Amino acid sequence: MSFKRLLIALALALGLGAAAHAAPLSAYGGLPSVESVEISPDGALLATITYDGEQRSLTIAPVTGGAPQSYSVGAAKVRRLDWVGSDYLIISTSQTAAIPFLIGNRREYSRAFALNLATRKLQPLLDKSPARSQTGTHFRDNSTAAIWASMNVLAAPPEVRDIAGQPALFLTSISFAGSYAVLTIIRADLKTGAQKVVQLGDPDTNAILLGQDGAPVAKTDYDRQTGRWSLRLRRPNGGWSEDRVTSAKTEEPVLIGLGRDGQSVVIAEQGDSGYLIREIAPDGTAGEPLDVRDADGPIFDPDTHRLIGVYALVGDEHRYTFFDPKDQKSWDAVREAFKGDRVQLESWSRDRRRIVVLVDSAVEGPGYALVDLAARKAEWLGARYQKLLPEDLSPVRAIRFKAKDGLDLTGYVTLPAGKPPRNLPLVVLPHGGPASRDEPGFDWWAQAIASRGYAVLQVNFRGSDGFGWRFTQAGFGQWGRKMQTDLSDGVRYLAGQGTIDPKRVCIVGASYGGYAALAGAALDPGVYRCAASIAGLSDLRRFVDWSRRQNGIGAQRYWTRFMGAEASSDPALAEISPIDHIDAITAPILLIHGQDDTVVPIEQSRMMAEALTRAGKPVEFLVQKGEDHWLSRGDSRLQMLTATMAFVEKHNPPN
Repeated sequence: MSFKRLLIALALALGLGAAAHAAPLSAYGGLPSVESVEISPDGALLATITYDGEQRSLTIAPVTGGAPQSYSVGAAKVRRLDWVGSDYLIISTSQTAAIPFLIGNRREYSRAFALNLATRKLQPLLDKSPARSQTGTHFRDNSTAAIWASMNVLAAPPEVRDIAGQPALFLTSISFAGSYAVLTIIRADLKTGAQKVVQLGDPDTNAILLGQDGAPVAKTDYDRQTGRWSLRLRRPNGGWSEDRVTSAKTEEPVLIGLGRDGQSVVIAEQGDSGYLIREIAPDGTAGEPLDVRDADGPIFDPDTHRLIGVYALVGDEHRYTFFDPKDQKSWDAVREAFKGDRVQLESWSRDRRRIVVLVDSAVEGPGYALVDLAARKAEWLGARYQKLLPEDLSPVRAIRFKAKDGLDLTGYVTLPAGKPPRNLPLVVLPHGGPASRDEPGFDWWAQAIASRGYAVLQVNFRGSDGFGWRFTQAGFGQWGRKMQTDLSDGVRYLAGQGTIDPKRVCIVGASYGGYAALAGAALDPGVYRCAASIAGLSDLRRFVDWSRRQNGIGAQRYWTRFMGAEASSDPALAEISPIDHIDAITAPILLIHGQDDTVVPIEQSRMMAEALTRAGKPVEFLVQKGEDHWLSRGDSRLQMLTATMAFVEKHNPPN
C-alpha cells in the first residue's frame, strides 16, 4: 500500500438531516476539546490535554491500545508537555503573580511539574534552590557576585538531552547574583530530586544553548539600553569567546539552536528582506545565510537536536521544507494522506516514524491524527472541537484587494452557512500583534460569529507578519492611520462585490485588534455601527510609559516605531489614541478586559469606560476576574463570546 493511499476513517455520529439551529456558542467558545497531543520519544505513548467544558484533564494512553492513565488538571493553564524518556512527563503551566522585590510587579510566570508514570505522583520542579550552594560567579568585568537564590519559575522551555544512553532534563530558571537576575541552567535528576547548576549567565545574557551532550555551547547577551548584541561560544578549554557583535535596538538577532551538523549553532539576523538564518561554526566562523525563504521557524531532529528543516505559512499553505530529500519525501507522504487539508506537525517520536499532526479540514474542522510511517497507516485521534458537526462550520474564502493607496492586501471572509452571500451584515475581526497575521482554516471566533448569521472579515493589514519584511515595515508609523483604513478598505471591497451591506458593519477585536476596534469608532467614524474591544489599548501614551517600566527601553522603541512616535511624550500618540477622540465616537462601545492581564493593563479599558461615561456615550464594561490576556480559561472565553455576540446582535441585528 503506497503512502498516497493512506486514508483516515472519520467516525461522525450524525443525526438525520441538518441541524435546525446553529450549535450553541459554547460549542465554539469553550476551550478546544483536545488542546494538545504529545507522543513519547519511543512512540509508544500519547499524552493528551482535554477539556470537558469545565476542567482540563491529562490522559496518557498506549498507542497500541490498553488502559490509559487519567489525571485532573483542574483550572491549571497548561502551556506545554515534554517527555523525559517514557517514564516522566513534564507539565509546564503558567499563572499571574507578583514578586514584591522585582520591577514590573505582576507577570505571567511559568512553572514545571514532573509526572512519574510509575508512581503517578506529580512533583513540582525548581522548588529547591541549587544556586544557594554556589560561591559566586565571575562576570565580564571580573567582579564576583554571590548567588543567593534561584526562582522556581521557568525562563525558557524545558530541554531534554540523551547522556550516556539516558534522558536528562535541563531547566532554565533565574538566579540572583547580588543585585542582578541572571539566567541559570539547572540539571534536574527526576529519580533523586537532585538539582545541579550547569551554567550561570551574565546580567545581560538572554539565551543559553545546550549541545547534544547537555553542555552549554553558546550564549547571547543583549544590552537593551544600547542595543548591543553579542554571541559567545564555548571554547575547548572551557572559556568563552565573543564571536559576533551587532547593534540592534529593535530586531535583535536570535540564537535558534544547533546547526545541521549538530556542532555549529544557528542564529537568525534581520536583513533587508527579513530574517536570515546563518550557521556559526564552533571556531566562530560564520557561514553564508542558508538558502531558505519565507521561513517562520526551524525544525529540529527530536533525537540529535540538529537543524533539519524550516516551516512557513506561504500564502494559504503550511509548508515544511527539509534539507534531506528522504525527510522531505516522508513529509510529502504525510501530507498526501490528508490531501486537500492543511497539515501541521505537532510532535513526533525520536526516530520520526510516528508523527502527530494537526489536520484542518474545510469540511470537518481541525483535529489530531497519528501517522505511522513504518506501518503505512494513519489513525484519527480526535477533533479539537468535538461539539461541532460539519454542518456547524461556515465556509472560509481567501480574498485579495487593494488598499486606497494601491497596496496589495489579503484576508479571509467567513460566510454564514445556509445564507446567500449577498447583502450580509458584517463583523470586521482584526488580529492582534499587530505583527501577527490571520491564517486560513478554522478560526473559533470567526466561526462563532458566522454561525449567528454574519459575514466575518479578517484582513492582513500592512504591518502584519508573514508577508515579507517590507510589508511589515509598511506598518511602521501607521497605527490608527493606514493600518486602520486597510480594514475599512476591506469593508468597501466587500460592499463593492455586493457581499455585505455597508450600513450593517461592526468591528470586534482583541489586543491590537481591540485597539483597532476603538480606533474604528474614534478615528474612522461612519464605517461601524458598534465596536467591541477585548483587552485593547485606548491611551497609547500611558501604555508606552507602562511598557517601558514593565519591559525596558526596548519595548518603548518597538511600540513607538509602530505608532509613529519618537517617545511617549510625542503629541503624535494623542492623535491616534481613541481616548483623546471621545467626542468623535457615536457608535456604542463594549469593553472587556481580564483583571490579570499582564500584556495590556486593565486600566486601558477602565479609563476608556470612565471617559465614555463622562461624555454620555453608550458603553458597557465587563471585567473578567482571574483572566489573563489570552483568554486561557474556558469560562472566561465563553463569557467574552456570549457578551460580544449579545452586544453585536443588539446594535447590528443579523436579520
